[in-house]
Amino acid sequence: MPSRHSIAAPPVKGGAAPAGSRPVGSAPEDERQRAKLSRRWQRDLRWSPYAFVAPFFLLFIAFGLFPLLYTGWASLHSVELTAPTDMEWAGLKNFTRIFDDEFFWNAARNTLFIGIVSTVPQLAMAMGIAHLLNYKLRGSTFWRVSMLAPYATSVAAATLVFVLLFGRDYGMINWALDFLGINPVDWQAGWASKIAVSTIVIWRWTGYNALIYLAAMQAIPHDLYESAALDGASRWRQFFHVTLPSLRPTILFTVVVSTIGATQIFGEALLFDASKGASGGSEHDFQTLGLYLYEQGWVNQHLGRASAIAWTMFAILIVIGLVNSVISRRLRTSS
Repeated sequence: MPSRHSIAAPPVKGGAAPAGSRPVGSAPEDERQRAKLSRRWQRDLRWSPYAFVAPFFLLFIAFGLFPLLYTGWASLHSVELTAPTDMEWAGLKNFTRIFDDEFFWNAARNTLFIGIVSTVPQLAMAMGIAHLLNYKLRGSTFWRVSMLAPYATSVAAATLVFVLLFGRDYGMINWALDFLGINPVDWQAGWASKIAVSTIVIWRWTGYNALIYLAAMQAIPHDLYESAALDGASRWRQFFHVTLPSLRPTILFTVVVSTIGATQIFGEALLFDASKGASGGSEHDFQTLGLYLYEQGWVNQHLGRASAIAWTMFAILIVIGLVNSVISRRLRTSS
């Protein structure tokens, strides 16, 4: 038997190396392999975030940026929908023409009226509903989920239901008015048509805004309410002196979003009187800017004029955003 201090024989040529032995020259190869993996890891760390967000930007360029730039270019030309490649330079003629068009100003007034009538009651009711849901109620989860039901409902389905409710001859609203001794109202003409369209908007978006207010209310520290209660403040005083001041940024956000949505009202007004199409009633009583754009571009097929209307609406939204920025800055400085 070999002694304890004997030296192991070298491996036979062509045989396996003893366990734990390292082939000659493998250390530089391992270093190169680790350096290669390190460079790959660094590239992955640097470029992976861009790869993850790339699909959004590709879709935005294809369906957002390109249509925006194309409509801007088309607004400076006389071009028809039947021949979109035949463009004739017109400069600002499309803009001056729509500003001289009485139907444009009628659509702008209708949009403003519907926006005010739908936004103010909508946000007021949303605030009240959120205040009620903020307290412990039986089945609170059910009530909170049900607030999203109108928002999740199709615009077409909701509008068709309201068309039946506001029917002139057999509508439930006129039936209730007749029961109270009030003459039936033609809800598809005059000022009544604007109120009817505003009602659809209120029904669809009140619950959505209520959940936004509810989430903001639940983020208010309870210490503020406890301090107000110790000072003898009732729930109403707590609401006006604690809740509302804490919700100022959220209220401003919902006002801006609702204003932008009111500027873009289209589906509700289009389907409320489907027989008149994009005209918004027989006398253009509830034709919004969205309907006016659709009428010029897809009914009258004046693509250049419709592009000018689209850019005018875009400019209005930019002004709304700037006003929001100024007000938000003043609120932050005053708080």
